[in-house]
Amino acid sequence: MEDPSLESLPLSQDSFSVLWENVMTPSISTISTSNNVPQELWQAEENIDLLELPKFDEKIFEFEDVVANPSSSTVPLTSDCPGEYGFEIHFQKSGTAKSVTSTFSELLNKLYCQISKTSPIEIKLNKEPPQGAILRATAVYKKTEHVAEVVRRCPHHQNEDFVDHRSHLIRVEGSQLAQYMEDFNTKRHSVTVPYEPPQLGSERTTILLSYMCNSSCMGGMNRRPILTILTLESPEGQVLGRRCFEVRVCACPGRDRKTEEENKGKQQNGTKPVKKRKSNPAPATSSTKKTKSASSADEEEKEVFTVQVHKRELYELLMKIKEAFEIAESKTTPKVSVKPEVSVPSTGKRLLQKEEKSDTD
Repeated sequence: MEDPSLESLPLSQDSFSVLWENVMTPSISTISTSNNVPQELWQAEENIDLLELPKFDEKIFEFEDVVANPSSSTVPLTSDCPGEYGFEIHFQKSGTAKSVTSTFSELLNKLYCQISKTSPIEIKLNKEPPQGAILRATAVYKKTEHVAEVVRRCPHHQNEDFVDHRSHLIRVEGSQLAQYMEDFNTKRHSVTVPYEPPQLGSERTTILLSYMCNSSCMGGMNRRPILTILTLESPEGQVLGRRCFEVRVCACPGRDRKTEEENKGKQQNGTKPVKKRKSNPAPATSSTKKTKSASSADEEEKEVFTVQVHKRELYELLMKIKEAFEIAESKTTPKVSVKPEVSVPSTGKRLLQKEEKSDTD
């Protein structure tokens, strides 16, 4: 038998907002009062509900759009912009010797360095940045067909490392405050370090960068040129200054810098640049094409050469060697004997030659 009280309940076909408004709240008069509290205090506000339920908001499940960081663009800018703080970078002077581990070419705006070797970079500003400003280093590919890809270390060098940021190419050395980040939208890797004002007696701040993979590594950069974007940012992520330079990680930075600078100078002068790899030598021609004529051979045999010596013993030794060569050459040269031609009569018997016998003998 069905309970008659269930017939008065609202049906579930209504919307959730209608059901929310139809919820009945108990009146304050229905709540039992304590013996210590006078009944008049509860009856004074008898018409006020105990719980005033808020109206249901249908937009409660709507999500707001996430605003991306303006500095995390898909195609980052690679142009220099000093900004209002006059952001500049400088590299230490170093030559093109084979022993250098890091060298910078001002002609090419390119840094040459060895893998996992420290490259000092000096930062200079014309005025103090905001409190909490940071420096960010990001690696991107130089060519447009590769700029959308993330610059990562090759799998071989990643497997040899055991840190959390082992896939990052750029690292900051000598600072415990360095943070390695991966952009949520572009997945690009970057490393940040707080900006420190110059020390007493200096106008520049130095940071130490190292690159943890060679430019020729398969599965990594794979000989694709890269750029390093160094930015000065506010604590909120606003870019205050930007500098960009090319990087080549190789075994011999001094040699590669010298070669590429020479090729750049030859291109400007209109001459053909020198290639690093030597081309295969031309095949040697057969000896039959280089045969000398008889006249030239005779002329060489008639030539006489003179050797001057200072000691008698050495002179006698050379003369013995000369005589030995002449004897050996005379033995190897075949002697051809030419017999005199004898006229043969047209009729009659053949004339006998010397040392020949007749048939009767």
